[in-house]
Amino acid sequence: MTKQRSDKRGDEDWPELLSVTEAAKFLRLTRSTLDHYRCEGRGPIYRKHGARVFYPKPDLIRWSERNAYASTSEKIRDTK
Repeated sequence: MTKQRSDKRGDEDWPELLSVTEAAKFLRLTRSTLDHYRCEGRGPIYRKHGARVFYPKPDLIRWSERNAYASTSEKIRDTK
């Protein structure tokens, strides 16, 4: 039997982490577009676990909300 580590922080405190493929699907982008945005530094916040990349779901939503436009030339201001 393995001994569980006793952390003050429970699993419910952690955001859902999506793989690059899952995040691209969630944002309705291609994986290559999301990869390109990440390389340029203009994509959503991500985490690296070794060589693997994960996106916290709340950060995907925030990134999408920051890219809201009222017209082709007018970005919606953040009201928060």
